[in-house]
Amino acid sequence: MNKEKTCYLCTNKIDKIDYKDTNTLQKFITPQGKIRPPRKTGTCSKHQRMIARTVKRARVIALLPVVRN
Repeated sequence: MNKEKTCYLCTNKIDKIDYKDTNTLQKFITPQGKIRPPRKTGTCSKHQRMIARTVKRARVIALLPVVRN
């Protein structure tokens, strides 16, 4: 009954996420601008850390909002 989610990045063989690729990063961000947890996205721990680091870099140079209202 519980279908285990698979990592989006592992299945598509994506090694790196660029901080300038905001379209891909939007898949891992809530409408409020928070990073989605791995239990919702199904990402593995390696890629979850990479996503978090990349989102934070994109926020620093204002490609992604820190918080949306």
